[in-house]
Amino acid sequence: MADDRFHVYDTTLRDGAQQEGLNLSVADKLAVARHLDGLGVGFIEGGWPGANPKDTEFFRRARTELDLKHAQLAAFGATRRAGVKAADDPLVAALRESGAPVVTLVAKSHDRHVELALRTTLQENLAMIRDTVSHLRAEGQRVFLDAEHFFDGYKSNPAYALEVLLTAAEAGADVIALCDTNGGMLPDELAEVVHAAVQTSARVGIHCHDDTGCAVANTLAAVKAGATHVQGCANGYGERSGNANLFTVVANLQLKRGFDLVPPEALADMTRIAHAITEVTNVTPNSHAPYVGTSAFAHKAGLHASAIKVDPNLYQHIDPAMVGNDMRMLVSDMAGRASVELKGRELGYELTPESTKTLVARVKDLESKGYTFEAADASFELLLRDTVHGERKRHFEVESWRVIVERTKGGEVVSEATVKVHAKGERIVATGEGNGPVNALDRAVRLALEKLYPELAGLELVDYKVRILEGSHGTGAITRVLITSSDESGEWATVGVDENIIEASWQALEQAVTFGLLRSGREL
Repeated sequence: MADDRFHVYDTTLRDGAQQEGLNLSVADKLAVARHLDGLGVGFIEGGWPGANPKDTEFFRRARTELDLKHAQLAAFGATRRAGVKAADDPLVAALRESGAPVVTLVAKSHDRHVELALRTTLQENLAMIRDTVSHLRAEGQRVFLDAEHFFDGYKSNPAYALEVLLTAAEAGADVIALCDTNGGMLPDELAEVVHAAVQTSARVGIHCHDDTGCAVANTLAAVKAGATHVQGCANGYGERSGNANLFTVVANLQLKRGFDLVPPEALADMTRIAHAITEVTNVTPNSHAPYVGTSAFAHKAGLHASAIKVDPNLYQHIDPAMVGNDMRMLVSDMAGRASVELKGRELGYELTPESTKTLVARVKDLESKGYTFEAADASFELLLRDTVHGERKRHFEVESWRVIVERTKGGEVVSEATVKVHAKGERIVATGEGNGPVNALDRAVRLALEKLYPELAGLELVDYKVRILEGSHGTGAITRVLITSSDESGEWATVGVDENIIEASWQALEQAVTFGLLRSGREL
């Protein structure tokens, strides 16, 4: 298990799951817990047993289905109700019977919340904390306490907020996490309050929300002020603006502050873990996320590329491999020779000065017409191959294509596409139907070619984006289409541009099929 001198505590499965649009099944929660354990966090908060059936089921299944190597499970719940003994409170009993070695209790530390939300006295609130903590400790469980609204409570009544902290510590709570529940604190003022809390005899932790965009900064400020327990969520999940992104916190503390929090090999797996969790949660990953985003080490400006060619560290704050990420060169109209050379090398090509000059000129010319290659690596690689090898041989040549869109008598809209292609000495005509013209074209071209190229059966169109580039021309504006395709081993993106949206789509689709064949080893 993790070193107890400093805690990394994840609350994705409880606090993170409160994010709008995020809904985790029990199987999902178990999968996320395994990923988090693989990162090496010390504690995984599994939910609130007794408060809802899903969390109760999670803890029941976790006993036999989770084989945690690094983390301990924590069950979340509240202190006993006013006027009831902890031993007699059914929700406290659910925590006691959860099987979790750690219980995290939430308690009010803001005097107005005690009086208005709990509708009890300040002294009874302290008694609820004392009774619940000591009861669970006597039952053999370790207890942490989340001091809810601590910072707002400290502003309102500092003496009472600190009394809550001391009461919990004296009753046996190992850590009291100071919660910026409304997410309204800034680093300098938060650090002052943490420093005051650390002067007591209690061990202090930190739990920050991101409503001011400062959750990570606030967490780091708290650690500098003396907190030895940090809470956060994978990918910054959470209600409203989210929680402190635990991946960013861990990477900053380990790589910038020298904390030994997770094994180096686990840190080097962080990017994969972050993206694996997005697959489970079905939340689109933030490509610009620090450390783990696909754009975190992406370089577009020609000036950057020239420096990176000499030394990558000139424009990167760490080696991306330390968190399992990669440097990426983006090719655009801002690209210079260095950008194109580095991108070519990334794709396995050593470009001559002449081919580099030609390719840079072609990129700038095409992007002036509306193409974009920073979002369409596959299109750029095809362009690069043409430049290096001369006009490429084609797996197929298009004689013509046609699309008909028909609205039936019953109101259904159906698209039908016919393509005529030449491949391997054959002339092939195929017709496909789809729910739109591009879907119909995609089906038609694959019907035409699958007998000759059976690997196309595994190709799938997964995303389709349209952007109007010159809105002032109305329906005659230039249209850019980006298509993302996939096969069993990955995804790639292609681009097409034309005044006609179907022609632009066809360009991107034709390149997608060509690139898919090249990926499968179909060189000509």
